Amino acid sequence: MDARLIVVRGPSGAGKSSVVEGIRAAYGRGVAWIEQDHVRRTVFQEKDEPGGANIAAISQLAGLAMSRGFHTVVEGIMPTVRYGEMLGDLVGRYGGSAYVYYLDVPFDETVRRHATRAKASAFDAAAMREWYGGHDPLGLPGEVVIEADSTLDETVRRILTETGLVAAAG
Repeated sequence: MDARLIVVRGPSGAGKSSVVEGIRAAYGRGVAWIEQDHVRRTVFQEKDEPGGANIAAISQLAGLAMSRGFHTVVEGIMPTVRYGEMLGDLVGRYGGSAYVYYLDVPFDETVRRHATRAKASAFDAAAMREWYGGHDPLGLPGEVVIEADSTLDETVRRILTETGLVAAAG
Protein backbone atom coordinates (compact mmCIF):
# COMPACT_ATOMS: atom_id res chain seq x y z
CA MET A 1 0.00 0.00 0.00
CA ASP A 2 1.31 3.43 -0.92
CA ALA A 3 2.00 5.80 1.93
CA ARG A 4 -0.90 8.06 2.90
CA LEU A 5 -0.66 11.69 3.99
CA ILE A 6 -3.34 12.60 6.53
CA VAL A 7 -3.79 16.15 7.81
CA VAL A 8 -5.82 16.51 11.03
CA ARG A 9 -6.58 20.10 12.05
CA GLY A 10 -8.93 21.80 14.46
CA PRO A 11 -9.02 24.09 17.48
CA SER A 12 -7.24 23.40 20.76
CA GLY A 13 -9.12 20.75 22.70
CA ALA A 14 -10.94 19.40 19.63
CA GLY A 15 -9.44 15.92 20.04
CA LYS A 16 -6.78 15.97 17.31
CA SER A 17 -4.13 14.19 19.36
CA SER A 18 -6.63 11.60 20.58
CA VAL A 19 -7.61 10.91 16.97
CA VAL A 20 -3.98 10.36 15.94
CA GLU A 21 -3.39 8.14 18.97
CA GLY A 22 -6.45 6.13 17.90
CA ILE A 23 -5.18 5.80 14.33
CA ARG A 24 -1.80 4.59 15.56
CA ALA A 25 -3.33 2.19 18.07
CA ALA A 26 -5.56 0.64 15.40
CA TYR A 27 -2.99 0.55 12.60
CA GLY A 28 0.19 -0.23 14.53
CA ARG A 29 3.73 0.54 13.43
CA GLY A 30 4.23 2.48 10.23
CA VAL A 31 2.38 5.70 11.06
CA ALA A 32 4.53 8.81 11.51
CA TRP A 33 2.98 11.55 13.67
CA ILE A 34 4.16 15.09 13.00
CA GLU A 35 2.70 17.20 15.76
CA GLN A 36 2.72 20.95 15.13
CA ASP A 37 2.96 21.81 18.83
CA HIS A 38 5.99 19.59 19.35
CA VAL A 39 7.86 20.95 16.34
CA ARG A 40 6.99 24.56 17.17
CA ARG A 41 7.29 24.57 20.96
CA THR A 42 9.86 21.88 21.70
CA VAL A 43 12.12 21.78 18.65
CA PHE A 44 12.18 25.51 17.88
CA GLN A 45 10.71 27.18 21.00
CA GLU A 46 9.02 29.71 18.78
CA LYS A 47 5.74 31.56 18.80
CA ASP A 48 3.18 30.68 16.14
CA GLU A 49 4.05 33.40 13.63
CA PRO A 50 4.03 33.69 9.84
CA GLY A 51 7.17 32.23 8.30
CA GLY A 52 8.10 30.30 11.45
CA ALA A 53 10.79 27.63 11.16
CA ASN A 54 8.26 25.02 12.28
CA ILE A 55 6.17 25.53 9.16
CA ALA A 56 8.98 24.54 6.80
CA ALA A 57 10.10 21.78 9.18
CA ILE A 58 6.63 20.20 9.22
CA SER A 59 6.63 20.10 5.43
CA GLN A 60 10.12 18.63 5.29
CA LEU A 61 9.42 16.03 7.99
CA ALA A 62 6.23 14.97 6.21
CA GLY A 63 8.11 14.65 2.92
CA LEU A 64 10.82 12.56 4.58
CA ALA A 65 8.32 10.27 6.29
CA MET A 66 6.34 9.79 3.08
CA SER A 67 9.52 9.07 1.08
CA ARG A 68 10.40 6.36 3.60
CA GLY A 69 7.00 4.71 3.20
CA PHE A 70 5.38 5.85 6.44
CA HIS A 71 1.72 6.75 6.49
CA THR A 72 2.10 10.30 7.77
CA VAL A 73 -0.26 12.28 9.98
CA VAL A 74 0.37 16.02 10.22
CA GLU A 75 -1.62 17.27 13.21
CA GLY A 76 -2.21 20.62 14.85
CA ILE A 77 -4.29 23.76 15.04
CA MET A 78 -2.33 25.12 12.05
CA PRO A 79 -4.43 28.21 11.25
CA THR A 80 -5.10 28.62 7.54
CA VAL A 81 -3.67 32.13 7.52
CA ARG A 82 -0.18 30.80 8.46
CA TYR A 83 -0.17 27.14 7.42
CA GLY A 84 -2.61 27.05 4.50
CA GLU A 85 -0.05 27.56 1.75
CA MET A 86 2.35 24.94 3.13
CA LEU A 87 -0.45 22.42 3.69
CA GLY A 88 -1.89 23.07 0.23
CA ASP A 89 1.54 22.47 -1.31
CA LEU A 90 2.03 19.32 0.75
CA VAL A 91 -1.39 17.92 -0.19
CA GLY A 92 -0.76 18.85 -3.84
CA ARG A 93 2.52 16.94 -3.79
CA TYR A 94 0.80 13.70 -2.73
CA GLY A 95 -2.43 14.05 -4.71
CA GLY A 96 -4.63 10.97 -4.38
CA SER A 97 -2.66 9.76 -1.36
CA ALA A 98 -3.52 12.87 0.68
CA TYR A 99 -6.51 13.29 2.99
CA VAL A 100 -7.45 16.42 4.92
CA TYR A 101 -9.71 16.50 7.99
CA TYR A 102 -10.89 19.46 10.01
CA LEU A 103 -12.44 18.81 13.44
CA ASP A 104 -15.08 21.52 13.65
CA VAL A 105 -15.67 21.88 17.38
CA PRO A 106 -17.29 24.95 18.97
CA PHE A 107 -15.41 26.76 21.73
CA ASP A 108 -17.57 25.58 24.65
CA GLU A 109 -17.11 21.96 23.58
CA THR A 110 -13.30 22.36 23.26
CA VAL A 111 -13.23 23.65 26.84
CA ARG A 112 -15.33 20.70 28.01
CA ARG A 113 -13.07 18.21 26.22
CA HIS A 114 -9.92 19.91 27.49
CA ALA A 115 -11.10 19.48 31.08
CA THR A 116 -11.00 15.67 30.60
CA ARG A 117 -7.36 15.63 29.44
CA ALA A 118 -4.31 14.76 31.51
CA LYS A 119 -2.84 18.15 30.66
CA ALA A 120 -5.97 20.06 31.67
CA SER A 121 -4.01 22.06 34.25
CA ALA A 122 -1.45 23.19 31.65
CA PHE A 123 -3.76 25.99 30.43
CA ASP A 124 -7.25 27.28 31.12
CA ALA A 125 -10.29 28.38 29.15
CA ALA A 126 -9.06 31.98 29.01
CA ALA A 127 -5.86 30.87 27.26
CA MET A 128 -7.88 28.66 24.93
CA ARG A 129 -10.11 31.62 24.05
CA GLU A 130 -7.00 33.48 22.81
CA TRP A 131 -6.10 30.59 20.49
CA TYR A 132 -9.59 29.73 19.31
CA GLY A 133 -9.91 30.76 15.71
CA GLY A 134 -13.41 29.49 15.09
CA HIS A 135 -14.39 27.65 11.94
CA ASP A 136 -11.16 27.46 9.88
CA PRO A 137 -11.10 24.74 7.21
CA LEU A 138 -8.45 25.02 4.50
CA GLY A 139 -10.98 24.85 1.68
CA LEU A 140 -8.95 22.27 -0.24
CA PRO A 141 -10.77 19.91 -2.61
CA GLY A 142 -11.81 16.78 -0.75
CA GLU A 143 -11.31 18.26 2.72
CA VAL A 144 -13.63 16.60 5.21
CA VAL A 145 -15.16 18.64 8.01
CA ILE A 146 -15.99 16.43 10.99
CA GLU A 147 -18.62 17.88 13.27
CA ALA A 148 -18.41 17.90 17.07
CA ASP A 149 -21.09 15.20 17.43
CA SER A 150 -18.76 12.58 15.89
CA THR A 151 -17.37 10.45 18.72
CA LEU A 152 -13.66 9.73 18.98
CA ASP A 153 -14.20 6.11 17.86
CA GLU A 154 -16.39 7.20 14.93
CA THR A 155 -13.81 9.78 13.83
CA VAL A 156 -10.90 7.33 14.03
CA ARG A 157 -12.87 4.63 12.17
CA ARG A 158 -13.93 7.13 9.50
CA ILE A 159 -10.36 8.26 8.84
CA LEU A 160 -9.04 4.69 8.79
CA THR A 161 -11.79 3.70 6.34
CA GLU A 162 -11.55 6.73 4.03
CA THR A 163 -7.76 6.54 3.79
CA GLY A 164 -7.75 2.78 3.18
CA LEU A 165 -5.84 2.08 6.37
CA VAL A 166 -8.74 0.16 7.94
CA ALA A 167 -7.86 -3.02 6.02
CA ALA A 168 -4.47 -3.17 7.76
CA ALA A 169 -5.81 -2.11 11.16
CA GLY A 170 -6.48 -4.98 13.52
